[in-house]
Amino acid sequence: MKKLKAVFRFLSNKYIYTSLAFLVWITAFDRNNLIRQYKLTQELKMLQKEKQHYLEEIRKDSIAMVELLGSMEKLEKFGRERYLMKKEEEEIFLIIRQGEDQ
Repeated sequence: MKKLKAVFRFLSNKYIYTSLAFLVWITAFDRNNLIRQYKLTQELKMLQKEKQHYLEEIRKDSIAMVELLGSMEKLEKFGRERYLMKKEEEEIFLIIRQGEDQ
């Protein structure tokens, strides 16, 4: 019986109700609630991963650009392979196999 009275006295405290109301408000109803903050944190992590990916791609492309601009042979090879460029009076035959991805 003493424990029940202690629990009842604890729950009848106005500070407990105020604290519970505050926690509910912060968790669900506030403009910057905890649920929204969690989602924003997850989105930030995803965007940081994307940023790292694109920075790596920029680094690779910068290296490729320096190599291409440094040598006419490499530039010609790049144009022939990527953009199917050809010299005058030259024929190009493309062999496309069924089921292969480009």
